[in-house]
Amino acid sequence: MTSLLLQITTTPVDTTTAMAEGAGAAETSVSLLDLAINGGWAMYPLALLSLAALYIFFERYLTLKKAAKNPEGFNDRIKSMVLAGDINGAKMLCAQANTPVSRMISKGVSRIGSPLKNIETSIENVGKIEISRLEKNLSALATIAGAAPMLGFLGTVTGMIGAFIAIAQAEGSVSPKLLSSGIYEAMVTTATGLIIGLPAYVGYNYLVSKIDSIVHSMEYSSIEFLDLLQEPQL
Repeated sequence: MTSLLLQITTTPVDTTTAMAEGAGAAETSVSLLDLAINGGWAMYPLALLSLAALYIFFERYLTLKKAAKNPEGFNDRIKSMVLAGDINGAKMLCAQANTPVSRMISKGVSRIGSPLKNIETSIENVGKIEISRLEKNLSALATIAGAAPMLGFLGTVTGMIGAFIAIAQAEGSVSPKLLSSGIYEAMVTTATGLIIGLPAYVGYNYLVSKIDSIVHSMEYSSIEFLDLLQEPQL
């Protein structure tokens, strides 16, 4: 009877203690900075890859946005000037536009009077140079999109190896805290690699689609210009 009364008396104290421990555990949280710090060595190259991906994407985006802006009615104005014999005016218009399309047409205008094959070749050569400029650093962005998840996974593997070594070296029974903390810290690098790689992959494909649109415009303008040179008026 006495032992029963003692159990009843101590029950509220145990409940209060358990609630306090639960509240303390609820207040304990892991910040993103702590996760990044605990992620290990792989977080440093991943941070560099993320900065490089951001720089390449926005630099290419602004460059392609500028390259796609041809003056309104550019092809029609070039056609009217060439038909009127205003070669200098056509060159000035191309210089003012300063886009891949205008630089191709400018080269063709400067070759008027030469055989049509030579004009076509010169336009194609300029077009290849312009495409190469448009695609600058895109291969690096594609590499980041593929390498970041792999690097993150490598960081996870090395982190897991370190966690299991710590478990093996622990004396006595292994605490769940030691096991869980080692695993979640190792998984941080995989999550970081995916967070970097997925947007980089989407950004790469978006830039490629923009380049394809500009290249299509370049091809259309060059074909239209070459057709103009073959008209009987010239």
